[in-house]
Amino acid sequence: RPPEDEEEEAEVGWQEKLFSQFEVDLYLNESACQTPLDWQYHEEIQKLEKAGGRKNCRIFTYTDHDRFTNLEELCQKVTDLDHEVPSYLVERMANVRRRRQDRRPVEASSLKTKIITWEPSEEFIKNNHVINTPVQTMYIMGDLGPYGKLGHREYENVLCTIKVDGNGVITVKPDFTGTKGAYRIELDGEKREVWEYTIENASAQVQPEEDEREQRMFRDLYGRHRDYLSGLVGSDFEMPLPGTLRLFMNGEIVSAQGYEYDNLYVHFFLELPNQWSSSPFQQLSGVTQTCGTKTVGWDNVAYFCYPFTMEMFYTQEDEDSLPQWPVLYFEVLSLDFWQRYRVEGYGSLVLPASPGVHMLTIPTWRPVELGTVAEMRRFFIGGSPELEDLTYIRIPSTFKGKHLSRFGFRTETTGSVTFRLYCLQQSKAFLENSALRQRMQSVLDRLGGFSQQSSVYNVLEAFQRARRRMQEARESLPQDLINTSAS
Repeated sequence: RPPEDEEEEAEVGWQEKLFSQFEVDLYLNESACQTPLDWQYHEEIQKLEKAGGRKNCRIFTYTDHDRFTNLEELCQKVTDLDHEVPSYLVERMANVRRRRQDRRPVEASSLKTKIITWEPSEEFIKNNHVINTPVQTMYIMGDLGPYGKLGHREYENVLCTIKVDGNGVITVKPDFTGTKGAYRIELDGEKREVWEYTIENASAQVQPEEDEREQRMFRDLYGRHRDYLSGLVGSDFEMPLPGTLRLFMNGEIVSAQGYEYDNLYVHFFLELPNQWSSSPFQQLSGVTQTCGTKTVGWDNVAYFCYPFTMEMFYTQEDEDSLPQWPVLYFEVLSLDFWQRYRVEGYGSLVLPASPGVHMLTIPTWRPVELGTVAEMRRFFIGGSPELEDLTYIRIPSTFKGKHLSRFGFRTETTGSVTFRLYCLQQSKAFLENSALRQRMQSVLDRLGGFSQQSSVYNVLEAFQRARRRMQEARESLPQDLINTSAS
């Protein structure tokens, strides 16, 4: 093949018509012209032929009014099946043409007085069934037929689709090539031909003065919109006192999974450490509904979706001490048909130190007794060993000793409970820190960077664990070996 015929470049304007060889052969025949658009194309092609023929060879376009555009919108598939059967809704929606919607201003004004249309017409249903934005479409096509045999419809391929909606948004699919490689089209023929093409934006660049004027207009628009939103929200916010942190939490007990018995419910309460307080009307405990389980995979899952809201205040007293965060204690219980209840597990979680959304899955355990009598009692008449004080799950706040021994306390691992927590924090120190960009001086100021604080907690906990392991290893060594190494 001649190499000069296998490369073509064309600059196409918006809704600019470039005829294909098939359209030239079709519209030159007067008997094929039926609509006014066909006769218009017939006259344009005759002028092209007198002027020396069309300049484009393989690249051509279909504009917004061509038959191809109408058929392409009508025959769009919903799925990627080759033998897709259109549903009733697809057939009805095919008549709703997004490109020819002429909304009358009378409709907008009549909506204020007529909220409900009791007897809608067929045209009204078509226009209001979907959110309909008028769209103009244009297709840039490529005739990828064999050399010397152009004009066959089966070799036409869509190179680029351009759409402009009523809001002025331009959609180009596929995107401009830019730094990416060329797009490829492989033909399913005997020779398996491969074509490559690029799409570039050939529009004139905006002048700096026009660009600056446009940016200034956008800034004014965004400024007015910001003022409008601030006017809707207002500025009358309740600010906490200086030196006080306000913690607001919307929580949800999502699910419980992996437990032995069915019909689960969760009892929970929040313990506030020193320097934390809450409103006297704030409820810091709750019980979920009893929920049956369903089998998901290998586990039996009970979906509670139980919401709760808590609001707390932290008052800073000592600037050198790090605050302790509130702890949420909970127990999972089951209730059977004979109103026998059993403790399924205990657990606790420390409220997250950083604001935002947190998805936490907390494993649980329950106390057990040795022997088969306790398990038979649990199975037949219900009941099981329980904790008198739920704070025994962690180190109780009332414990003042140095060592808390749990030697001989037997437990068994049970399931887990999933929480979703939405944490919100408010403090005057945050506002001052962001406005003045001052150095964080107090502990309350450091609460603004909770990622740093959580990392400090992690480092301190890791150091304490390493120190305990080193002490345990030192105590387990023989005494004479320690004396020899010391000498």
